[in-house]
Amino acid sequence: MSVKVRFAPSPTGKLHVGNVRTALVNWMFAKGQGGKFVLRIDDTDLARSTPEFEQGIEDDLTWLGLVWDERYNQSKRFDRYEEAAARLKAAGRLYPCYDTSEELDRRRKVQLSRGLPPVYDRAALDLTDAEKAAFEAEGRKPHWRFKLEGRRVAWEDLARGHAEVDTTSMSDPVLIREDGLFLYTLPSVVDDIDMAITHVIRGEDHVTNTGAQIEIFEALGATVPGFAHMPLLVGADGQALSKRLGSLSIAEMREQGYEPIAITSHLGRIGTSDPLEVGASVEALGASFAFSKMGRSPARYDTADLDRLNAQSLHAMDYAVARPRLVELDADLGEAFWNGVRGNLQKFADVIEMATIVRGPVTPVIEDAAFAAAALAALPEVIDETLWPVWTNAVKEATGAKGKALFMPLRMMITGQQHGPDMATLAPMIGRERIVKRLGGETA
Repeated sequence: MSVKVRFAPSPTGKLHVGNVRTALVNWMFAKGQGGKFVLRIDDTDLARSTPEFEQGIEDDLTWLGLVWDERYNQSKRFDRYEEAAARLKAAGRLYPCYDTSEELDRRRKVQLSRGLPPVYDRAALDLTDAEKAAFEAEGRKPHWRFKLEGRRVAWEDLARGHAEVDTTSMSDPVLIREDGLFLYTLPSVVDDIDMAITHVIRGEDHVTNTGAQIEIFEALGATVPGFAHMPLLVGADGQALSKRLGSLSIAEMREQGYEPIAITSHLGRIGTSDPLEVGASVEALGASFAFSKMGRSPARYDTADLDRLNAQSLHAMDYAVARPRLVELDADLGEAFWNGVRGNLQKFADVIEMATIVRGPVTPVIEDAAFAAAALAALPEVIDETLWPVWTNAVKEATGAKGKALFMPLRMMITGQQHGPDMATLAPMIGRERIVKRLGGETA
């Protein structure tokens, strides 16, 4: 069986780390199996869906490398949902309810006060045609509920193992609202059937929903797909993700300078037995993915890990890959420069500061004028790759300084900073003219 999965975001907001992880795991599973990844825009809520958010979803997935094989909009498939609803109504599985939200709330409170589970009592099934007509005359519009069979629904979950849900303990789910709007469940099932989705992969907070959805698949005479319910993300401290972090959008992360491979490596490997290291590519992540590697505990999302992976991705980046971006930032000083500074980058944009150190202007930090004069006097006339060891030895002999007392003042006079890339690499690139000026206290 060829694997086919789907990611179905709503274009009512930006993609964030939680739903991107779902998209990523779907993509990795499909590509690792040689299958297909479907992007299905859940825009049935026409009032809240916007073209801007829809475009943002496409842009974010493309930037992350999660390219889709097929793409659909649910807003163009209302006729199919109407057909499915008609079939369920004809089979007696979809029934109209005229209860108001206030009435339902009152019943739930009564049930809870009696120690009973707050499950819908199916009072609507006993309504006569005359009672329904009376409600209609009052101006009430029905919402439509799917009649569950009330049994144990079982499946073999790729992430959780054997799973069961007792639909006896559930309220019959509302599939269509009073205003005629289809809620998520029915369009999702109909699309999964029509698009031949083989596996539904999502968070474990959907486990209970799966019991009802399996019954809908069966009521429509369809083959039930496989399911995988992943543990949810938690913060580094094991607590629920904060609202700020949980809603961190991919667009924001891109603006903050994170690399796509760092994000996909982080989200794709946390909570698994794989080492938390940067993958060679998103395709390589897919090739190594397996649900058997996924633990049952919540996956810990730690920005410190993401920062480490982001730096790691830059440290390994070849000049050929970096060059177009260096040109865009006006920081392309050649392959030797890139190889010399990449090991100190946390974000790619840090390279701008590195380029400034080489070509200026830099304001030197001189704490000892006599030391600076001695360093200037010892500076070789010929500047080449041997400059740093030759020069520092000469300064050491002239001043008696060694170790940190030797290297730190030189670095601060030449770069204006206490830390940075290897001076043996940078100093020849800075050149004798700029070094002379900086040792003399000039901004150059």
